[in-house]
Amino acid sequence: MRKAFFGLLLLLPVLNFGQSNYPKDAFRPPLDIPIILAGTFGELRSNHFHSGIDIKTEQREGLPIHAIGEGTVTRIKISHWGYGKVIYIAHPNGYTSVYGHLQKFAPEIEDYIKKVQYRKKSYQVEVFPEYGEIKVEKGQVIAYGGNTGGSSGPHLHFEIRSSISEKPTNPLLYGLEVRDATNPTLSKVYGYPLSENAIINQSQEKIEVDFKRQEDGTFLAEKVHAIGSIGFGFIGYDRQDLAANRNGIYSVQTLVNGKVYSDYDFETFSFGETRYINTLIDYDHYGRYRQRIQKLYKDPSNYLSIYNTLYNDGKLEVREGLSYTVEIFIKDLMGNVTKLVIPIEGKKEEVKINKNDDKTENYIIAKKPNNFDLGGAKVYFPSNTFYKNFYIDLKKDDDTVTIHNNRVAAHRNFTITFDVSNFSEAERRQMFIARLNSSLRPSYTSTYKRGSTFTTRTRNLGTYTLASDTVPPKIKPKNFKDRQWLNNYRYLSIRISDDLSGIDTYSATLNGKWLLMEYEPKTNTLTYNFDDVILDEKECDLVVKVTDNVGNSSTFTSTFFRK
Repeated sequence: MRKAFFGLLLLLPVLNFGQSNYPKDAFRPPLDIPIILAGTFGELRSNHFHSGIDIKTEQREGLPIHAIGEGTVTRIKISHWGYGKVIYIAHPNGYTSVYGHLQKFAPEIEDYIKKVQYRKKSYQVEVFPEYGEIKVEKGQVIAYGGNTGGSSGPHLHFEIRSSISEKPTNPLLYGLEVRDATNPTLSKVYGYPLSENAIINQSQEKIEVDFKRQEDGTFLAEKVHAIGSIGFGFIGYDRQDLAANRNGIYSVQTLVNGKVYSDYDFETFSFGETRYINTLIDYDHYGRYRQRIQKLYKDPSNYLSIYNTLYNDGKLEVREGLSYTVEIFIKDLMGNVTKLVIPIEGKKEEVKINKNDDKTENYIIAKKPNNFDLGGAKVYFPSNTFYKNFYIDLKKDDDTVTIHNNRVAAHRNFTITFDVSNFSEAERRQMFIARLNSSLRPSYTSTYKRGSTFTTRTRNLGTYTLASDTVPPKIKPKNFKDRQWLNNYRYLSIRISDDLSGIDTYSATLNGKWLLMEYEPKTNTLTYNFDDVILDEKECDLVVKVTDNVGNSSTFTSTFFRK
């Protein structure tokens, strides 16, 4: 039974999903507070769609997380990044619920996973309990909200998946109540000339379309003059009540003269297709301005399953002398709609903005493997690394290779190989391949060393170089001093850092016994909880060893007292 104060939410507008194949009353909310979203399902993220909803936890950690229904724990994972501490529960009705970025698990589950960690002598673990081994009841506290993994602030990442297909579905389709009476926001609209001789407002390149709000709340664009095959794209977001977050749009429908040309929504998708987000957005624009334009037409390399209707792949064939009315409906799950009307006149005009053709000496054929020898370095792109053919810019300068720019997305990993035969074996041991960011600071990429070659696999275009790290990691105590009495301490905290290649491994012992220390990369902190009692003596000798990604290591020792 839901808590009493959830009754207030019953006064809110009822969700009008349009979908009838999801159980609306089977599950309870995962939190005993009103559901306020920091992120929506299908939201556009870096190289993927958001596979759940992010529920605010009042900007704090430690709120109880409840099982949304009876079931059995099928998976528990703890990792430095990703979902951090996460638990998966399979329910008898064929769905699996997922709870991520947790601070800690409920006592029974916490004891279970810590035994695994001590047995494997690793903080990062992943286990799949036998079905029925860890049963939970509906409403049972299974964990506490946190900020672990790739989270940028305390919240609960929550998913509902099919237990069979493992496809995530929008959790709001199951009756979770979210207060939302606000229409989605339309920020910008762009027109795209798509065929060889297409023109929009005297431009052969993408062009912004101006629009204004009308008295009835809809938007009307200025008349567009065009010819040839064209398409449109928009920048927009959805905002729920009680939160300022710019969340993702649920669905978009495009009509031309009353006929549906494209219609897609974020009811569900598969993890295998999620990287095709880079074909839904204008990736060149994203690389330049960090803004995501959602295209309302479908590229040939777009294999997303989110489309309900497509006519001519959402592209409009504009003929001279004819008029067209394009209507774009941007919707959220509450039924709030933002409407834009674009009047189009088929008219061939003088071109003032010509198509930009940046040709280089190297050309990528997307469906074939492409191999380039740059002299001292090689770059290999497997077939289908890219979504389309294009001229690629490749440069080699000393020990640095520049691979095009960040305005082209790679769907698959490609390899970069450096010849390091000019370096001694001693030098090679502390060297690695680094990617340079915009401020030319190097960051470590996984480097495979074989004889006189270094190789890295990546999906990020940009600048790569050979770097050397000769400085071992730093280890400093945060909340204690050597030979201190720690009787009233709940935990030990140690700061670890590395100036270049980054932390690879860490380990700790207390009086010679392996010690579980939780690593939080966001704060560079190792933490030992004194509730994990392995102390047999008052005098405790602590040893912490940290190694970076090229093998430099540091050891910290300290003695403290506790009884």
